[in-house]
Amino acid sequence: MGIIDEGAARPARITGLANDVPVEFFLARHGQTEWNLRGRRQGQLDSPLTPDGVAQAHHIGELLADQRIDSVFASPLGRALTTATICATRLRVPVITMPTLAEIDHGAWAGLTDPQIAEEYPEQYGHRNTDKYHFQFPGGESYANADQRALAALVAIADRHVRRPLVVSHEMIGRLLRRHLLGLTPSEALAWNHPHGVVFRIRYHEAKTTPTDEPQATRETEPDPATTTRSPAR
Repeated sequence: MGIIDEGAARPARITGLANDVPVEFFLARHGQTEWNLRGRRQGQLDSPLTPDGVAQAHHIGELLADQRIDSVFASPLGRALTTATICATRLRVPVITMPTLAEIDHGAWAGLTDPQIAEEYPEQYGHRNTDKYHFQFPGGESYANADQRALAALVAIADRHVRRPLVVSHEMIGRLLRRHLLGLTPSEALAWNHPHGVVFRIRYHEAKTTPTDEPQATRETEPDPATTTRSPAR
């Protein structure tokens, strides 16, 4: 477990970052949960961190103690917010919750294991394996749906003029965050796994132009009223 440096971003997909302001994004996943151990899909449902998950959250905070983190942004789901709060307490910075960082909604599949899904939804389960990016969970989202949400989260973070943000979210939405920071294709992004207790660092500098074949989002003129700020215990 440690910090993995992914180097500089590819040509930027994010508007809202000043061209002369380099930023280092630190991407972390929440600590291990009870449902992770049981192989249950969580999506936007939740389960508590295990003792190992709590230890992983503390480890992330220690890893980043000398990285001059200036803000922590977190999914509002309990497993990510708990992880972020533990990290922020060690780093002595606020936690800013962002609904756009929530995990992809697994709909009717949330709470089920893969064997249960294969038995109850055999046709859809097989279809998902042929096109994971566009497949929409029954009653939930697809990666394609959540792609714009991930981009909006990065733009909102950029709007706060932070230099070294820690973003604590989830494995699936994290793939899309990384996709936009590194300019990856969907297939490249979905091949990525994010172990618990590992932080990915991406140095980002906005290119002068933004390709037209990628989703784009622009800076919001008003703060997101759904975004809340929590100060960590001192």
